[in-house]
Amino acid sequence: MQTFVDYVKIYFQSGKGGNGFVSWRREKFVPRGGPDGGDGGDGGHVILKGNSQLWTLLDLKYRKFIHAEAGHNGQGAKKKGRNGKNQVLEVPLGTVVKDAETGELLGEVTENGQELILLKGGRGGRGNWSFKSATNQTPDYATPGQQGIELSAIIELKVLADVGLVGFPNAGKSTLLSVISAARPKIGAYAFTTLVPNLGIVKYRGFSSFIMADIPGIIEGAHEGKGLGIQFLRHIERNNVLLFLIPVDSDDWVKEYHILLNEVKQYNPALIHKPRLLAITKCDMIDEELKEELDQELRAQLTDLNILYISSLAHQGLEELKDDLWKLIYSG
Repeated sequence: MQTFVDYVKIYFQSGKGGNGFVSWRREKFVPRGGPDGGDGGDGGHVILKGNSQLWTLLDLKYRKFIHAEAGHNGQGAKKKGRNGKNQVLEVPLGTVVKDAETGELLGEVTENGQELILLKGGRGGRGNWSFKSATNQTPDYATPGQQGIELSAIIELKVLADVGLVGFPNAGKSTLLSVISAARPKIGAYAFTTLVPNLGIVKYRGFSSFIMADIPGIIEGAHEGKGLGIQFLRHIERNNVLLFLIPVDSDDWVKEYHILLNEVKQYNPALIHKPRLLAITKCDMIDEELKEELDQELRAQLTDLNILYISSLAHQGLEELKDDLWKLIYSG
């Protein structure tokens, strides 16, 4: 069963306002007293509320139509109709909402408890009592409530993390995350082992920590929909630092790095301005002499990039990696 959902399309409607009421005060010997029709209640809003305990949009996957309650009509004796109940939808942090027809960004939820009013409910109509004035003592009319607002919207989740892992399938992303955090992602020696983003909390130097996200593997052409396509590239947008991983047994490390960087750039050019670091993984497979030769070759071609050499299985270079990531998170 698929429990991770990061994209849903829903038709929303806020509540209609209740109608104002026409009524007259009834008293003995006064068959038609003054106006006393109450106002209608306001329609309910549609609200998105951030919940830090959620990590998926699964609860919204099968809800294709969501509407808030209409306001109740006004009544006699100046009684205002009850307001319609708001439709409050709890969503994970990193949720964004767009107009499905225009693509316009309507808002985003990034903090626990944050409430985003997606659609306001219609205002309640005015009863005849509210129209009474010095020049109009007996108004015999009321106004209807405003209609609710309709919207077809796309709800997307973009994982919030300090560090996002970027690499081809089998670059060692899941293994790294499992070693330096408490996360237990699925690991295997075949493409697209990771089918959903995994988050892990990396402890650092005692009581500090940061969040790392294992983004499912990118392939060349991912920004055009190849492989897992762009369905997971969106998660990179919410990572503060990008950690590129390339295995030491790659056929061409520089070419692979530029392919990965180009996929990120083609998806969103602004992402290349994020702080980034390159780690060559699985370095327990080579000796120090080969590592020095590789280092000289890479630094000659990637002059503006900090490069580290690690092995998750052998726990080589991991503390240095965490040191460098920490510096980039809080100074980059």
